[in-house]
Amino acid sequence: MGVLVPAAGTSPPHTWRTPGPAHLGTGSRGSAAPPGRGAAHIRTPGTRMSFAGHPLVGAAWLLDVEELQPPAGSVWARDDGEFTWITARPEWVEGKRTEQYASVAEVEALPAPPPGEGWLYAWAWEDEAAGRVRARGFPRRPDGIIAEDEATGSAAILLTAQLNRALNITQGAGSQILTAPGPDGTVEIGGRVRFAPHPA
Repeated sequence: MGVLVPAAGTSPPHTWRTPGPAHLGTGSRGSAAPPGRGAAHIRTPGTRMSFAGHPLVGAAWLLDVEELQPPAGSVWARDDGEFTWITARPEWVEGKRTEQYASVAEVEALPAPPPGEGWLYAWAWEDEAAGRVRARGFPRRPDGIIAEDEATGSAAILLTAQLNRALNITQGAGSQILTAPGPDGTVEIGGRVRFAPHPA
């Protein structure tokens, strides 16, 4: 993912005139307002989103703020020194479906993308007692721009709400997503964030 911080005096919608996530080689991009404001806009190639997990985790880490304001609602953020966490509501997740497979091997053997239509979050227990999950995310867009999503925080939130338990998810080539359901119906997700400048 990429995070774009608009210059002072500009508003986030103007950033959509710049090259988008496909140009950056990313599946989605969180565009955050100047530090201190916390307004956040999220875009995938050709689509604006009201909420997405990993762009907001990245934006929270980069801006070091306690609250972000995507269109879906207030997202609280914290950093524990290793993981950056956000708290969100599963009802904000739109257009994604989870499907359990019998084994990790079956998930890993899926083509990218598997046959069918619609956003698929394929998962299997790696260690059910420990809450460890292997998952892969497939947007299955008609344009085929993104064959597989490396980390899908929104789908992790949805799965956590469905199972009603904390999870340690390995997704994609090796992304780690930690989750925990909250007492008020929210879900907290966390991940490690590293700064990687995009080549010119």
